[in-house]
Amino acid sequence: MTIGIIGSGALGSNVARALAKKGVPTILANKRGPDSLAALVAELGETVTAGTVADAASADIVVLAMPWVALEDVLGGLPAWNNRIVIDGTNPVLFLEPGSPEASDPTNPLAAYGIKAVDLGDTHSSAFVAKLVPGARVVKAFNHLDVNVLPEPEAAGGQRVLFYSGDDADAKAQVRGILETIGFLPIDLGSLDVGGPLASLPFGALAMHNLVRI
Repeated sequence: MTIGIIGSGALGSNVARALAKKGVPTILANKRGPDSLAALVAELGETVTAGTVADAASADIVVLAMPWVALEDVLGGLPAWNNRIVIDGTNPVLFLEPGSPEASDPTNPLAAYGIKAVDLGDTHSSAFVAKLVPGARVVKAFNHLDVNVLPEPEAAGGQRVLFYSGDDADAKAQVRGILETIGFLPIDLGSLDVGGPLASLPFGALAMHNLVRI
């Protein structure tokens, strides 16, 4: 089984680090191309290779780790998903330019954190993502923790919790297996419509909860 990661920023690179520690074959990609990833894949070791976005999207399981604003552009030109598993690690937030007027907008309660929530109306982020990957089995995961702890599933003598949710039982079982392989304690939050909003930044009730089973 191979894992493809689309996005090599803080989320994508730290998911790749977690997989590399357990020797899981991984294809890492970004919009800038494989050459831009040479230093990172050299750091991560031989089980992680750099590829194109199309290469990563053709893996058995694909992790979406790009910024929210890039989703439609990146996913729009990819071939059919053919029932493969897509892990949605994204969150509906925009990153604000430091020093910009938006970064000090008094009407935005998240401005101090450098982000702005995206208004999705009456839908939730994973439902929006699912429409961009027709034919895929979507599982929400990797999105509720500080990305910097993803390579460190052990803490305080116990296991960190990672929430996941989805509508396909087999897809969730496979994702659960990956989370267990890299050392986390997976907790199933149910369907996408239930679990997705609970774990989604910035307003999900479980977002940024760094729970540890001792």
